Amino acid sequence: MKKVFCFGELLFRISPAANEDIADNPMMLYVGGAEANVATALAGWSVPVKYCTVLPDNFMSRHILHYLEYKGIYTSSILFAGDRVGVYYLERGADLKGKMAYDREGSSFSQIKRGMIDWDKVLQDVCWFDFSAISPALNENVADVCLEAVEAAAKKGITISVDLNYRSRLWKYGKQPTDIMPQLVQHCDVVMGNIWAANTMLGTSIDEDIHINKDKERFLEHAKKTSLEIIDHFPKCKVVANTFRFDSNANDILYYTSLFMNGQQYNSKEFSCHGVIDRSGSGDCFMAGLIYGLYNNKEPQEIIDYATTAAFGKLQEQGDATVQDVFTISRKSKANS
Repeated sequence: MKKVFCFGELLFRISPAANEDIADNPMMLYVGGAEANVATALAGWSVPVKYCTVLPDNFMSRHILHYLEYKGIYTSSILFAGDRVGVYYLERGADLKGKMAYDREGSSFSQIKRGMIDWDKVLQDVCWFDFSAISPALNENVADVCLEAVEAAAKKGITISVDLNYRSRLWKYGKQPTDIMPQLVQHCDVVMGNIWAANTMLGTSIDEDIHINKDKERFLEHAKKTSLEIIDHFPKCKVVANTFRFDSNANDILYYTSLFMNGQQYNSKEFSCHGVIDRSGSGDCFMAGLIYGLYNNKEPQEIIDYATTAAFGKLQEQGDATVQDVFTISRKSKANS
């Protein structure tokens, strides 16, 4: 079977306890990174997946490789260069707005340059290429490598997907997202994000007052408008997904999504809960669910129901990547449809 290829920076996540469990669990370490989270989910759902990043050539990287291989991920495309793995810090707790900081400057992945990866070689057994907007946000060299990658994948007729995840703490090298992302998205077949990220990344129109009443029907209608704009501006794109996640001061969570494909919008059920265990990786889980459904040629409503159920379920798991299995997600998806 042809493989899905995930490209992006692997990160260590260090999570100190905010209040609870300080004595028993003062500090926890996870392997994370958006594309690594997608790859982990897909491998757990029996989709053959390769992961490509850059790691320092040391004993710790060998442990990382063993961990990824244990998860069922092919690691032969990983490069060894540089001196350190990037890190991010996220305070643990049920609040979706916990404290967060990056320590990625000078990481092995951030020093990647054009020509370091033999794309013809690593993509030879691949049918799908996935990346996120986090990578080109790091610096111009990484953005150039992303362009090199999607051009190579497009030339081979490989399906390309992108997550328009915007990180305000990044994009500090003199370029705006709209300077970089449109030339990458022009090669993409599948675009995932939300109406605000699309506006920031691609310059699509946005209703500045839409958040005032938080009316679900208006949000979904705006999602359709944004999807049509993306497809109009980027003709190669045929599938657009939008996610909506809101939290109140009381830690009540509201979550729903939409999928536009084949000229029609499909909307998920609305999910809600009080509080979450871990907010990291939910969007990555949604992207994995989207790829899983499209890769397996599922019907559009089934695709969006599965991806949304998986993403919402991830909010109740500790760590960056989901361990939910296909049976559990599918059962919950059908029960909630």
